[in-house]
Amino acid sequence: MGLKASHYLLSLTLLLVFSTVVTASNITRAFAKYSNFSTMSDLFIKTKLTIPISKYRTITVLAVSNDAISSITNRSDIELKNILMTHVILDYYDELKLNGLKEKSIMLTTLYQTTGLGEEMNGFINLTKSKGRIYFGSEVKGSPLNAEYVKTLYHNPYNLSIIQISMPIVAPGLSLAIFPPPPPPAPLAPAPSPMDAAMSPAPGPADEDNASDTAVPKPKPATETPEVDSPAPTPSADNLKIEAADKAGPSSSACKAGLSFDFVLLLAFFASFAAF
Repeated sequence: MGLKASHYLLSLTLLLVFSTVVTASNITRAFAKYSNFSTMSDLFIKTKLTIPISKYRTITVLAVSNDAISSITNRSDIELKNILMTHVILDYYDELKLNGLKEKSIMLTTLYQTTGLGEEMNGFINLTKSKGRIYFGSEVKGSPLNAEYVKTLYHNPYNLSIIQISMPIVAPGLSLAIFPPPPPPAPLAPAPSPMDAAMSPAPGPADEDNASDTAVPKPKPATETPEVDSPAPTPSADNLKIEAADKAGPSSSACKAGLSFDFVLLLAFFASFAAF
């Protein structure tokens, strides 16, 4: 009994070790049997996905043929790696297991979900069986289930399985954002020549008003009123004195002139009288 138990444990240990080696090292060897899937095999090597795959003993690869996978081969290396990781299911499915599924939908965890970058369920795959046909698609809400199961290419029960689907699955959010190039800088305005600077008018209040974003209403001109003769100003005391002096000046001079003439005539009279 003890010998049988030891033999069973040894066989189980060897099986686990062998399974790990098959999953990590021989995934490309499994693809090598099918030349129509060489592009996907090359992409697994290019993106170095065999390294994270080696951490798992149970893997199912959703394989896409060369002509179908051409729709994503022009993407960047990071985008390709993210997309391919969603085609690596961390569970085992082959033709026998798929045919035994009931008509329902189940959620499958992918290698991309283990990176911690998954958002809004884009690290999960939806498997739906309907009317005997099996479809795969992203678990993101609203994503189409348009990748149909075709056949099983390779299977090593409960360790590695490669099944063909009709088209690649690109979950929303896996592609890198492509930003438009920044607009070219605006050309600098040429500096004005000294003559132009001298001839240009200096900015005044009107320019400042025009620079405002909101239009300021201009005040209406005041209504013109008819001219009215203004009353004469009231004369002050000084003005009265000046006017009195102007009026008195000629009279005094006339009086003095008259007196002098009379005195001359009186002297002439006395002189003529004395002569007699």
